[in-house]
Amino acid sequence: MPNPHRVPLAASSATAERLNRECFCIGTDVAGLQEALARELLPGGLAADLPQSHPHLFSSAPVFVAEQQMRRMHELIAAIESVVALPQWQAQVLVDAPPIARWPQRTRGLFMGYDFHIAGDGARLIEINTNAGGALLNLALARAQQACCSLAARSFNTPAGVSEIERRIVAMFREEWRLARFDAPLRRVAIVDTAPAGQYLYPEFLLCQRLLRLHGIDAVIVDPAGLVLRDGGLHAGDLPVDLVYNRLTDFYFEAAEHRVLREAYRSGVAVVTPHPQAHARYANKHNLQWLGDTGLLRSWGVNEATIAVLVAGIPVSMPVRPADAETLWRDRSGWFFKPATGFGSRGSYRGDKLTRKAFAQILAGDYVAQAMVPPTGRTTRHGDVDAPLKLDLRHYVYDGAVQLVAARLYQGQTTNFRTPGGGFAPVYVVPEGASMGDAGGSADPSSCGIAATSNCAIAADSSRSTLPMPG
Repeated sequence: MPNPHRVPLAASSATAERLNRECFCIGTDVAGLQEALARELLPGGLAADLPQSHPHLFSSAPVFVAEQQMRRMHELIAAIESVVALPQWQAQVLVDAPPIARWPQRTRGLFMGYDFHIAGDGARLIEINTNAGGALLNLALARAQQACCSLAARSFNTPAGVSEIERRIVAMFREEWRLARFDAPLRRVAIVDTAPAGQYLYPEFLLCQRLLRLHGIDAVIVDPAGLVLRDGGLHAGDLPVDLVYNRLTDFYFEAAEHRVLREAYRSGVAVVTPHPQAHARYANKHNLQWLGDTGLLRSWGVNEATIAVLVAGIPVSMPVRPADAETLWRDRSGWFFKPATGFGSRGSYRGDKLTRKAFAQILAGDYVAQAMVPPTGRTTRHGDVDAPLKLDLRHYVYDGAVQLVAARLYQGQTTNFRTPGGGFAPVYVVPEGASMGDAGGSADPSSCGIAATSNCAIAADSSRSTLPMPG
């Protein structure tokens, strides 16, 4: 459906699209990265089988994004954060939330994830996630990036330096603790998930544990069943726990097996982050409807510039009601259906793939219909074979500040980390003024899909870039 707030995009968007289709001169040594990770994760027992168990965790191809697109995404994140901070917003989103989400909290929530698709007329927010996975893996990916030529490396805004990203992540843990406990020392963090060693992103848990320990904070990885309340505190086995890094997808601790964690959170004997209130404030899919309700936003005193940013960047969303069944079914190809408290695209359906049976289940559940925003793509290369993949962008955010931006490449309906050539990918920002010329000479397909590396077709004045990127 047309966007009334659409603004023409700069020529750098066309450059980014062409780079994503044709350029292979910047890449990641995935095999080398896997080997390095295996060495780092040796204590976790993953050294031998990481390449076999996680062959598509990383893509060798980076993703190119126009500077103007990136700026718009940052502006949208700032706009959302400004609305979420309003007392009217909290009253709106918590009124129907479970009681546990209404308990007062000072902490903000670790690793907030803002996920975007790049549409033809601008970036669109697809959803917001609490405890978004992948930040530590993308930190490892940042170490492994390489460029085929110095011109390419100079032409783009490269990701933040590894040491700066590390500093931000550790500072985030310390800040969550400070907000809850002021000047008390943070001694131990428990990284909590169900059967953590069996989770696909278990390597990230190990990397997080290692990073925290390197900065003087002990960390343990534990199943909720391993948590006990004893002596007025929360323990992982015999070890007292100060802060829980919560990776559970039972966002409101409703399952019986999460009783101890729920009680620790309710009583405040441990700091739990991200917490149920963070999910209710940010990640419930119904919230997208309120973020696009211009009348409601104006009644709260939100200024017109902020409203315009929200409407331009968030697809139209609406609750699925039986009364609207006929219209939704007729127009289903234009909608994407998501469970209001779902995650990882589980239970989600593309309208054009929808069956009557699935639609009946949607009508009986708590679902949101979101205007379809088809993802753009990135062509990857395996030997002599080029494969077009879909892409989305994840912004890791804390307290409104973007810490890290990463891409995910995939085939099919969802990001599944099972696509050859797919997985997490680094993001390069194409500065305004960047262009790609027609280079002479024959192309070398092993290095660049446009021109030989000795005569690279990339031309840019990187000094014209004004976007403040992380790092």
